[in-house]
Amino acid sequence: MVLEATMICVDNSEWMRNGDYSPSRFQAQADAVNLICGAKTQSNPENTVGVLTMAGKGVRVLVTPTSDLGKILACMHGLEIGGDMNLAAGIQVAQLALKHRQNKKQQQRIIVFVGSPIKHDKKALEMIGRKLKKNSVALDIVDFGEEDDGKPEKLEALLAAVNNNDTSHIVHVPPGPSALSDVLISTPVFTGDGEGGSGFAAAAAAAAAGGVSGFDFGVDPNLDPELALALRVSMEEERARQEAAAKKAAEEASKQEKGGEQASSSQDATMTERATVATSEAENKTNDSADDDNALLQQALAMSMDQPASGHDARDTDMSDAAGDDPELALALQLSVQEGNKDPTSQTDMSKLLADQNFVSNILASLPGVDPNDPSVKDLLASMQSQSEPEQKKKDDDNAPNEDGK
Repeated sequence: MVLEATMICVDNSEWMRNGDYSPSRFQAQADAVNLICGAKTQSNPENTVGVLTMAGKGVRVLVTPTSDLGKILACMHGLEIGGDMNLAAGIQVAQLALKHRQNKKQQQRIIVFVGSPIKHDKKALEMIGRKLKKNSVALDIVDFGEEDDGKPEKLEALLAAVNNNDTSHIVHVPPGPSALSDVLISTPVFTGDGEGGSGFAAAAAAAAAGGVSGFDFGVDPNLDPELALALRVSMEEERARQEAAAKKAAEEASKQEKGGEQASSSQDATMTERATVATSEAENKTNDSADDDNALLQQALAMSMDQPASGHDARDTDMSDAAGDDPELALALQLSVQEGNKDPTSQTDMSKLLADQNFVSNILASLPGVDPNDPSVKDLLASMQSQSEPEQKKKDDDNAPNEDGK
């Protein structure tokens, strides 16, 4: 692992307000700076990173080279955007900051973000490059944004002047949907010189490419054993929890199936019993209705055959029952029957009843609004009695046997 001290030169000119890089040039640059700072500090605990700005009122050092990643990330918040970028002054100030590093064993590297036009000519940039090469300072250039006024050619000339044994690199990032940090993550600016590449950078590059880094959970146990162990334990706990949940769900499903089978069997037994009871009740009702139909049929046949004896017996029985309860009703029924039959014997009996003055008086007294003591009523009764006596006497003479026995 390479022991390095790095200075990052940030372009905060007015050109950084453009939105051709999502969400803006400056925000895309800030995300890439944060990612590179994390990769540098993670690759070696003794690595240091510093940040400076190249626009505004002048070059300003935000953080001198330090290994405190929190301090480095905090300096990127609240930066002011404005002015023009001074690339030559920014590189010279970064070289001066690296010269005063505390650990002289650290190799020196400058990373420059160039997102605006360069006002310096090619010769001035080549002179700065040779000076960096003389002091053993490596230079990485990130070219994005404006492509006019020969900026790529000037940057290529600067790189050629400073490059020594291929330790310096340049990356041209055109505008597009991909984030600036995603493009840089697979370049030597981020991964290092090969032998200086860090595990963090390799893991990040593999993650950005959508591949697998070759280690469980994308973490090298040799670089961060505690994180790898924590991730493995967490995965084991999650797997055990999922297995327990699946087992519990299977047990509940089996219990529900058993309960459903028992409920269906009991329901079938209940339905069978109800069907048996309903069948027996239907049979009983059928038998009862058949008996009633037979009785009604027999009665209808008897009435149609007009059996005199059974009819007289029924009438006699009805009249005797009514006479036991109400003599007057019995008399009325008897009179109606006798009138229908026109029997002379029944007429004789009626004459006898009318001749009985006490019976007729009782009948008249029972009628509403009739007074038996009324003289007109008495005269009517007397006339009826006088008429019935000769007729009764005549009938008796007719019915009596003569002297010859004829």
